Amino acid sequence: MSGEDQQAPGNEGAAGSDAPRGDGIRGTARGTASVPLSVLDLVTVGAGSTAAAAVRTAVDIARTAERRGYHRYWVAEHHSMPGVASSSPAVLLAHLAAHTDRIRLGSGGVMLPNHAPLVIAEQFGTLEAMAPGRVDLGLGRAPGTDGATAAALRRTGRLQEEADQFPQQLAELTRFLDDSFPDGHPYARIHAVPGPVQATSPGGVQSPHRPPLWLLGSSGFSARLAGTLGLPFAFAHHFSAANTVPALDLYRASFRPSEVLAEPYALIGVSALAAEDEREARRQVLTGALAMLRLRTGRPGLVPTPEEAAAHRFSDIERDFVDTWLGNVVHGTPDAVRQGLDDLAKRTGADELMLTANAHTGAVRRRSYDLIADAYGLPRD
Repeated sequence: MSGEDQQAPGNEGAAGSDAPRGDGIRGTARGTASVPLSVLDLVTVGAGSTAAAAVRTAVDIARTAERRGYHRYWVAEHHSMPGVASSSPAVLLAHLAAHTDRIRLGSGGVMLPNHAPLVIAEQFGTLEAMAPGRVDLGLGRAPGTDGATAAALRRTGRLQEEADQFPQQLAELTRFLDDSFPDGHPYARIHAVPGPVQATSPGGVQSPHRPPLWLLGSSGFSARLAGTLGLPFAFAHHFSAANTVPALDLYRASFRPSEVLAEPYALIGVSALAAEDEREARRQVLTGALAMLRLRTGRPGLVPTPEEAAAHRFSDIERDFVDTWLGNVVHGTPDAVRQGLDDLAKRTGADELMLTANAHTGAVRRRSYDLIADAYGLPRD
């Protein structure tokens, strides 16, 4: 690509022409929360349950989040993981768009190196047509799976080489979304549809919206890139807590104002689960910790039951992993979770907290979002 193609242009069409700068990105804190609260749903499948039940739960949680005043609801791309039913974010988001009315919906994220940029532009252009003005396109650089599965997805073994091409892939995707390849470019006559080209056709009228781009990360690479391009940034604190503050500092230091944002805007993903009492919260989050332990040791499976997690005989090494993992999960009574989230927001300076609840059943996760909303005095619409 030419040097011009290396620069990802701003999201000039993210809102109506008379909308304030950054509209569609910044949320509004509600109740007593100091920052907007959002939801990241991994669409987990518990032992004894099915993917169909997990998708029904995702709809229930999205509706709960909408009713209680959470700002946005995202799903993430994962592959070859029996306990996570979110291999196809665009398909899930289309289903969720049909069952919600107001809440922002998005990907947290789509793993860009796994897909042709044109395909993503078409998918999210279609989603924008389904839910105008409330679709986010969050992009990640990692494969969202193990190396062998990533090779099967990409039909190549050159995974690191493809990851290194992320800035170029991002620029290409942005040009497809904006229909802005320069004259003479090989893709100048290729158009992502639905998209801006429809407005230039005879009699064409195009929506003023297009999905805002977010960069996701768990280290410094995407933090720096998001800052340089003036894009919003989402950091995976829920599985890379040690890197959170350095990455956010790097994002803010690298930030350059753009047509999208005049100032940095960063959210962090946070594992959080509230229950009526502390012991029950601990009992529930242990299921997610055991599921993660199995994933990290090459034995991915369904999310175990609380009884299975309680009966598991952890080795010393496993116990150290679980204790460290749970140390970064905000859990306990609703008041304790509220205090933990407030402390985290203050310590990191995050502009938004995106909560993910890991537990065996959907009912427990849905209840947690309600309890946290109650703790912050969020409305019951």
